[in-house]
Amino acid sequence: MDNNVIDINKKKINVKKIVIPAVALVAVLIIALNSFVIVDAGHTGVVVTMGKVSEGVLQEGIHAKAPFVQSVVKIDNRIQKLEVKTEAFSKDLQSVDTTLAINYRVDTAKSYSIYKNIGADYENVLVVPAVNEVLKAITAKYTAEESVTNRVLISDGLVEGLNEKLNDLGLYVTDVNIINFDFSEAFITAIEEKQVAQQQLLKAETEKQTKITNAQAEAESIKIKAQGEAEANEAINKSLTDKVIENKKIEKWNGELPRVQGGNGTIVDIGSVGE
Repeated sequence: MDNNVIDINKKKINVKKIVIPAVALVAVLIIALNSFVIVDAGHTGVVVTMGKVSEGVLQEGIHAKAPFVQSVVKIDNRIQKLEVKTEAFSKDLQSVDTTLAINYRVDTAKSYSIYKNIGADYENVLVVPAVNEVLKAITAKYTAEESVTNRVLISDGLVEGLNEKLNDLGLYVTDVNIINFDFSEAFITAIEEKQVAQQQLLKAETEKQTKITNAQAEAESIKIKAQGEAEANEAINKSLTDKVIENKKIEKWNGELPRVQGGNGTIVDIGSVGE
């Protein structure tokens, strides 16, 4: 009995020797892991100490921090793409459903102030409302048809307007692409009818111009022909001297004398006299 009790106590002592160092090692590892943070490339780290946001940011790399007391929020400073679908009204009060692709980035120096004042959801809190507001203001300057033909101007206006609203907060818009404009069915039908009418008008104008051109060409041809004939007649008249006329008479004479002569108001048939 006594030997068995001694063995059990010895085993208990051996377990404690293993467990306690192991727990201590795990605790040290946890503390060590919480004493460092890695900020990935293209990001900055915002340090939060017991709920208070520190000014300044951690650049990419490994940084030490107070375990359990401090946490690091990573802010992505690379170009980010945002797609926004919104409705606006044109200058002629047409409803325009617009799909936009916005490229923007967060200023590294202002990452902490954005997180402190706005939080991590700055895209939905700041960027999306700004896009809707600026787009509606610009769309109201153009008619629905002008919106289609002035995509570049609208895109440039969006970039300028968004940067005016967001730059001071630390957000920079680099590019805005208009993916699509959608209009009401009634407006699309009206545009198609207008295009057909314009094509028909253009066709009628073309046919009219063709007829006018042909008539002008024909009149010019007649004029040229008449001028040619007049010039020819004038040349003939100038060439018809008395000698030429006499010669033409001789060429045309068939050798017979005139059968009729007249004088003093009397006409005599010479041919019948001989008979």
